[in-house]
Amino acid sequence: MTARALTIALAPGDPNGIGPEIAVKAAAQLAGDPAAPRIVLFGDAFVLRWYAERCCPHASLREVTAATLPPPAPHTLDFVNVAALAADAFVPGEVSARAGAATLAYVSAALAAARAGLVDAVIACPHSETAINAAGVRFAGYPGFVASEMGVPADDVYLLLVGGGLRIVHVTLHEGIVSALARLDRPHVERAARAAVDALRRMGIAQPVVGLMGINPHAGEGGLFGREDIEITEPAARALRDEGIDVVGPQGADLLLANPDVDVFVAMYHDQGHIPVKLRAGRHSAALSIGAGVMFSSVGHGSGFDIAGTLRADPAALLGAIRLVSTGTVLPADSAPQS
Repeated sequence: MTARALTIALAPGDPNGIGPEIAVKAAAQLAGDPAAPRIVLFGDAFVLRWYAERCCPHASLREVTAATLPPPAPHTLDFVNVAALAADAFVPGEVSARAGAATLAYVSAALAAARAGLVDAVIACPHSETAINAAGVRFAGYPGFVASEMGVPADDVYLLLVGGGLRIVHVTLHEGIVSALARLDRPHVERAARAAVDALRRMGIAQPVVGLMGINPHAGEGGLFGREDIEITEPAARALRDEGIDVVGPQGADLLLANPDVDVFVAMYHDQGHIPVKLRAGRHSAALSIGAGVMFSSVGHGSGFDIAGTLRADPAALLGAIRLVSTGTVLPADSAPQS
């Protein structure tokens, strides 16, 4: 990371959710801070303008191109116009296929800017998997989409959830538990751990301690509760140690999560990792997709269709995601003590 402030491409997520509102609010809050990263919004001009006029009347919108960014200006919100949504499809609170397609168009444009080296990081606001799949796109979260857009295998990109003093990377993510368990193998666990180590080193932790969660309760209790840990997580831990990585475990997740010396935990499936972070951090969590060669983050909450358009959405989690990619931390809640 260079000494200059980062330039972050901010995609507003589902245009009919709260994403555009929190994107505009966060950009406006940081616009006057010379120490903050530079935010460039990537979305439909008319959607961004609708929220800017209502939420941030003191700020003005300025259309730019990613290739020729002008110097930042006070009280100015820069945006790249990604014309992806028809005007009649902008209906705050409505889940629709057209809004789902626009969601991915915004992220795709932001990632293209990252591939070209025009921005340093990409952050995406909340999406709706229902809306995106209704648009005919098989979609199970941002990591797989980021992998496709960046031209890397999907199995090499993992979700790192951060909040409440915890960092947890997920070996498997949005799929049924039976499918997830069937797909777990030693190389998959090792790749997730290596991606987490690389991400933490980018954040300034030179020798991160990795906590490896067991697949079964008590990490299998020596085979008493199944042989999966004997065959998968235990040899993965040995291989990682042979590479010089400091690994604790595999241990049962309940025991391991109480270890204050662990910098990042490796969860085997979605709920094993999401529940502790969401319990401790609530909405104040942020996510990184790691392993694709781009710093990519998203917020840890949903699209809030029930309050979309009411101007009541809180940008705190998005500000946490911005803080995460620029400093490696989230919010003060992230310093909560281990218990």
